[in-house]
Amino acid sequence: MSERHTHHPSGGHRHHHGGHAPQGHDDDHGHSHSHSSPGSPGLRHRLAHLLTPHSHASADKVDAALESSARGMRALWVSLAVLGVTALLQAGVVVVSGSVALLGDTVHNAADALTAVPLGIAFVLGRRAATRRFTYGYGRAEDLAGLVIVLTIAASAAFAAWAAAGRLLDPRPVAHVPAVAAAALAGFAGNEWVARYRIRVGREIGSAALVADGLHARTDGFASLAVLLGAGGSALGWRYADPVVGLAITAAIVLVLRDAAREVFRRVLDAVDPALVDRAEAAVRTVPGVREVGELRLRWIGHRLRAELAVVVDGEATVRRAHAIAVEAEHALLHAVPGLAAALVHADPAPAPGEGDPHLALAHHLTA
Repeated sequence: MSERHTHHPSGGHRHHHGGHAPQGHDDDHGHSHSHSSPGSPGLRHRLAHLLTPHSHASADKVDAALESSARGMRALWVSLAVLGVTALLQAGVVVVSGSVALLGDTVHNAADALTAVPLGIAFVLGRRAATRRFTYGYGRAEDLAGLVIVLTIAASAAFAAWAAAGRLLDPRPVAHVPAVAAAALAGFAGNEWVARYRIRVGREIGSAALVADGLHARTDGFASLAVLLGAGGSALGWRYADPVVGLAITAAIVLVLRDAAREVFRRVLDAVDPALVDRAEAAVRTVPGVREVGELRLRWIGHRLRAELAVVVDGEATVRRAHAIAVEAEHALLHAVPGLAAALVHADPAPAPGEGDPHLALAHHLTA
């Protein structure tokens, strides 16, 4: 795969990877343009290439996306195995102890393991190539999975509140306290390990849904601690220990739900960290030939970023020169912004004295 360019009468340039280029357009390094051309970043940039070998070709970007999806799938399978074993161990203790609180925690852990299903579907869909209908691919399926996970966390909070309230109205003694305590500790350890693993991988590959799923696992760990503390209180003769601690943990789950929902809903609304925008603008401004950076937009599609921006170049620059500057601007972005899959760069000519805005003819469309 190679690059597609659409040139504009003003010397503008739209540039992205993944299209079809004319025959003979070699993309050995992701660009057919030599880095020794005028305006190239120079020796320091070349040394950076030697120290950090990479390619920006479409095939390499697809490989990176597939690799991140594979890491996400691996995280889901490992998490499913750990939580499945944890739930089975707890279920065995439930059978011999008859602990209602531990039963609720076991069901909770099983539900958490099952959240791997929508995320797994999303990662599989994300591997599919873009089509004429889904021109950006299927990466946004991760955002839908994130919404499902947020709803699951909300249901978990409601279930925990209901169980705690029921136990408060009808307190019951807890039998086989040592076994219940051990199962609760196993539940906490399993969930906390899974939470750390999912959150770490999710942040590394840029998957908000996987991070939300990790936060969900952490809420289940809190629920396991509630079982442990409640069992300890019951062993000391306080019948209301279990429901009171359960209500406190419900509040903690609601706080985690708030954080997870905020992250997922921001992603659905195309929010990005403003620091990423600042970083991208700073990188483009260092490109020789770029006089100013105009509108710059970043958006997540699954766990990959896409960028759209305009750069101001010399109004007398040739189309080739404007194109070369746009290529270097994209190149700088690919280095500076982690997780960036593609950039669409438009080159605008610097206005000459007395010259009107070349985009004036579009104004009524932009404000309609």
